[in-house]
Amino acid sequence: MTPGNPIHHSFELAAERCEDLTPEVYRRLFQQHPEAQAMFRSQGSDLVKGSMLALTIEAILDFAGERRGHFRLIECEVTSHDAYGTPRNLFGEFFGVIRDSLRDVLGGDWSPEIDAAWQDLLKQLDQVVADQDQAEPACTSAP
Repeated sequence: MTPGNPIHHSFELAAERCEDLTPEVYRRLFQQHPEAQAMFRSQGSDLVKGSMLALTIEAILDFAGERRGHFRLIECEVTSHDAYGTPRNLFGEFFGVIRDSLRDVLGGDWSPEIDAAWQDLLKQLDQVVADQDQAEPACTSAP
């Protein structure tokens, strides 16, 4: 049985096994979506990727937990990434790439409870992304 929040638990277990998820997440992203690699500049890109992943994980943890406000970054970044030319489907699929990377790191510790929680979370995040089509921009940012 998975203690507490299964999403949080999946990240806790991964942190015990993997110092930095960034290389695994972006390897998988670029393997599944080679077009995404061109969206990152060549110099300083590792810092951008690490920062982007850290902010995304923070937003996911908040969204899956107490929803104190960090999850709103997701809504803001949908709009921001639209301005960068990132296809909506790619933006949304990034969450699944993170899930798949965690599943690989956890191996046999990827429980049915964790899997079900992630499936539900991804459906909810897909809805957040889709809802941005009808919503007023939650925030504004320039590319």
